[in-house]
Amino acid sequence: MALRSFSTPAAVGTAVRPLHPKTTASLSLLATRTDSCDERKNLTGRLCTSANLCSWRSSANYVRTLEGTTGFLSKSMATNYIVVNRASIFRCATIEEIEAEKYLIEKDARERMEKTIEAVRSNFNAVRTGRANPAMLDGIEVEYYGSPVTLKSIAQITTPDASSLLVQPFDKSSLKVIEKAIVSSDLGLTPNNDGEAIRLGIPQLTSERRKEFLKLVAKQAEEGKVAIRNIRRDAIKAYEKLEKEKKLSEDNVKDLSSDLQKVTDEYMKKLDSLLKQKEKELQTV
Repeated sequence: MALRSFSTPAAVGTAVRPLHPKTTASLSLLATRTDSCDERKNLTGRLCTSANLCSWRSSANYVRTLEGTTGFLSKSMATNYIVVNRASIFRCATIEEIEAEKYLIEKDARERMEKTIEAVRSNFNAVRTGRANPAMLDGIEVEYYGSPVTLKSIAQITTPDASSLLVQPFDKSSLKVIEKAIVSSDLGLTPNNDGEAIRLGIPQLTSERRKEFLKLVAKQAEEGKVAIRNIRRDAIKAYEKLEKEKKLSEDNVKDLSSDLQKVTDEYMKKLDSLLKQKEKELQTV
């Protein structure tokens, strides 16, 4: 079966929709370069034949047909070439299109993974060690004029020394609700309200308490890893959806999934680093 210029509809045996002039020109050029399947074999190095199909096969560029069948086009060929047989039109998914899809999906995955890291860091900060740290109070919310707000948004928190915290509210009328919120938290701290500010003494951790906190942070880190794996799974599903829509090939999905695994490993290492740092703080007497 010989390839013909798409500018002559009779060549394919059926009426076809007109194509863009640039596409027609490309087809004309392709038709002049080869006029038989044997010659196309010499051009591409690989040949696939059937009753109505003679196409190039390569994992480099995925091809979609209007009939719903699939094929591949050699990466060395121009990406806007279209191969025509009796009733099929093949359009190549360009490298630019693949990169665009990868950028959007990977960008979303990175943003979600970054938020997971921040959530784990916030949870770690709420676990007190033997030293005073303003971040210990990050998770405390105060009922301020009927609305829940974070403590650090309505007060200044400082560390006068290594074993105490000083909470100075911007509005002194909020001292009582701040004190109540601290007592209700699971930090196990006793606030000292002098009418101007609240002082918090940070007691040294017992060995049993340290073990409990070590288990707690390990659990929080594992929850973060599960969240990152789920984000990776969602991104792979997005790639597979594009494959079903004939926008990506199976090889494209494999390559993109491999790149996504590298991103996942990167954020897993960040979590491990955070965990080691927190464990070191908890084990320091």
